[in-house]
Amino acid sequence: MTGTALTFSKMHGAGNDFVVIDSRSRAAGMMDAALARAIGDRHRGVGFDQLAELRPAEDADLALDFWNADGTQAGACGNATRCVAAMVMGQTGAQTLTIRTARGLLRAEDRDGQIWVNMGAPVLEWQGIPLARDCDTLHLPLSGDPAGVGMGNPHCVFFVPDAEAAPVATHGPVVEHDPLFPEATNVEFASQVAPDHLRLRVWERGTGITLACGSGACATAVAANLRGLTGRQVKITADGGTLMVDWRDDGVWLTGPVAHVFTATLAKGFGA
Repeated sequence: MTGTALTFSKMHGAGNDFVVIDSRSRAAGMMDAALARAIGDRHRGVGFDQLAELRPAEDADLALDFWNADGTQAGACGNATRCVAAMVMGQTGAQTLTIRTARGLLRAEDRDGQIWVNMGAPVLEWQGIPLARDCDTLHLPLSGDPAGVGMGNPHCVFFVPDAEAAPVATHGPVVEHDPLFPEATNVEFASQVAPDHLRLRVWERGTGITLACGSGACATAVAANLRGLTGRQVKITADGGTLMVDWRDDGVWLTGPVAHVFTATLAKGFGA
């Protein structure tokens, strides 16, 4: 646990909330599973959907590691990446950033005050998502006919008549740990509002219900396009706000609201 006072920022993107820790001045990251769980406790710590730790990178402007509230690591987090990009751009005046993540090298751009992040190409092969066995990823062999998409994290996307009525709290954790997903999965429930407009509710792997999910919005937009429901530019209305997804030849771009809530310091010895 922390032996010194730890300064952090609390941010959110469309209600998807994050603790952001800047470790760029350190030789190595300071996070581990136990500290992530302690900070993620909404009663005894700070609380977050994900924690993002900034680290130095030789081949990028910075590197990012993502942690879930249960202490597991995530490969990608679109809304946290947008929040961090907005923070760093505000500090440096930069209009573009390259960010090294487990997902790969991501590009962020400030377009007239909107922070866009290229989340990379979607993964549509079963091995890469990953799934436990070969199957049609656009029609997974599960009740409800979901689609599987990898966006740095595995995603299982259900298209339902009404996302408002979807059993997110009960069905989400069951699908998260289905044997088809050897690394567990995020679970999305989407319904069509209009052409190129989807309503989305999310159960996130390692966290539970969240108000929004950036990589989940990207996965849902990709699945909707491949099923012929939408074009490649999709408006996603999540519980916490609206995200925009633009699937281009160079990757899946994501934007939406970003907010800095506060900066604070954890007491020395927190979590001990």
